[in-house]
Amino acid sequence: MAAIATTEVCDTYAAALANGDLRVLEPIFRSCGMRRTFSGPIVTLKLFEDNQLVMDLLETRGEGRVLIIDGGGTRRRAMVGGLLSLLAQDMGWPGIVVNGCIRDVEEINGCNIGVRALASMPVRSSKEGIGEKHVPVNIAGTLTSLSPNMSSQSESPF
Repeated sequence: MAAIATTEVCDTYAAALANGDLRVLEPIFRSCGMRRTFSGPIVTLKLFEDNQLVMDLLETRGEGRVLIIDGGGTRRRAMVGGLLSLLAQDMGWPGIVVNGCIRDVEEINGCNIGVRALASMPVRSSKEGIGEKHVPVNIAGTLTSLSPNMSSQSESPF
């Protein structure tokens, strides 16, 4: 499938952009990983400095879905690192967006996935399993909502 430029999508769907049906994230994310662009149905997690649910989810088949992690924007701990990125690649997740930090940037850059995050931070997260799955999240000023059957119809290009 040929890639479609985000600018082309915005121009073609200007009315949807104007009325809020199409939303664009603020340009605050740093790009990592081998995939410069990715898209797919979304799955959301809302967490704070705890990435056990990230690991649990990435251990399941991605089937082309994109993981959106609302880490509350914290820059004190990393939510994703090299091992989780490799797991995501192996399980068929094309990309991960983190409203928070990542670590092991060089390892992530060697993975065939796309990762967007606010910054890198070497401190790992806790692993208590505290957080929420499949909930609307607000990322970079944009509310990301899910369809009634979780993530099958909401799609985000990055």
